[in-house]
Amino acid sequence: MNKYEIIIYWSDEDNSFIAEVPELPGCMADGKTYQEALKNAEIIISEWIETARELGRQIPVPKGKLVYA
Repeated sequence: MNKYEIIIYWSDEDNSFIAEVPELPGCMADGKTYQEALKNAEIIISEWIETARELGRQIPVPKGKLVYA
């Protein structure tokens, strides 16, 4: 289970839900449903971390809630 904040919103332009992970630069996913976007985000977070490890890059420590609505 990841502990990174995931922001999910609807995009008319993409006709999909977009899931962004602000603490992991460039880490985002999409899906036709909210649940699909969340599932895809969880997969891409794991892949982002795996790639960072392979490249010897620093992996940010999850900070929890970053944005207040």
